[in-house]
Amino acid sequence: MEEHLTLLLRDAAALRENRVRDEDVYVWWGLVHSRNRRTALPHMDSIRAIDEVLSGDDPPETHLYLTDYQSLYVADLGEIRFEPLSASEASHVPSYYALDRLECDCWFKLWDVRRLVADDLLGTIEELKHLQSVAYYDKPVSLYGGMVDLPLVVTRPDAQSFFDEGERDVSTDSLLWAEFDAQMGSGIVAIERSLRDDLLGDATWSALDPPVRTFIATGEKVYREHRSDAAFDFAAVIGSFSKALEIQLGSLLRHVLPKLPKQQRLMNIDGVTVDLTLRRGLTLSQIVHVLAGDQARSAALAHALVNGGWLTGSFAAVLDEFRTVRNEGTHERRIDRKTATQWRNQLLGIGGMGHFVELAKIRLRS
Repeated sequence: MEEHLTLLLRDAAALRENRVRDEDVYVWWGLVHSRNRRTALPHMDSIRAIDEVLSGDDPPETHLYLTDYQSLYVADLGEIRFEPLSASEASHVPSYYALDRLECDCWFKLWDVRRLVADDLLGTIEELKHLQSVAYYDKPVSLYGGMVDLPLVVTRPDAQSFFDEGERDVSTDSLLWAEFDAQMGSGIVAIERSLRDDLLGDATWSALDPPVRTFIATGEKVYREHRSDAAFDFAAVIGSFSKALEIQLGSLLRHVLPKLPKQQRLMNIDGVTVDLTLRRGLTLSQIVHVLAGDQARSAALAHALVNGGWLTGSFAAVLDEFRTVRNEGTHERRIDRKTATQWRNQLLGIGGMGHFVELAKIRLRS
């Protein structure tokens, strides 16, 4: 994984410097042919069928999941090749394939790679339960006894999108997910595990979007490192929690707003009436207005969501207050330790029920 990411990050850096085009940023992942396997690769026909879909007009977002059991990554799959790669592709292939003289049954072209779970066996097991194995009667993928005849061909009933450009740009400030994950660093992993195991619990943690977990852990890491420093500006803590809220609430609204009548999906943003189902990257202020700015829309959201009354009522008021604090930290003044502690405790549930726990309970009604 490290060698593949090195090439992808190299090309991404060249893209930022305008030395390559978007379509030049990719890496090939080879499905290595085991020297011990004497038979044909199982379900090769299914893999070829996937490539036919990718080669068609307007192909759907298609994923390649990669795991060593401790960590789990998802890649944005662009193409599959079944013949050896040409010499012109050598710069997009890690050198160990050639050095070790590895033969590959096929090659997967990856546009981006996103980390879902890092160094966490239990987290990997839970995340894989979202996938259903086509060859095993659509049963959830299991590490115990289920990892045979690889690669598994899987479906994902929740149709989760991991590489929507609009959502990505909001979460990463227009970076590739591979770049974003590299910037987060390894220290976040231990904080994420601590938050899950010692504070929020498995159910809440797994219900939060992966980038939301990352931003919560980033804010908590900065807070823990500086909580004894009364002179520190805790704006970064508030900013990270704010980003987590924006992403989680934005994802929730993208799922529920299409259920509402068209008139309730319309909102004035910067003097222009827009359909909220077509809008990406709502700010906290705009989210507050979506939740509580129109009585009919608020009632419809509350009806469409489990725990929706809390969301459009008391939490919308809390979110508006938090937004004011975040804006002050961004534009006007430093955030002191007392303020950061208050909001950190309130959001994470230190000494009481936390807002992130309540947010994780919200889902569409059947």
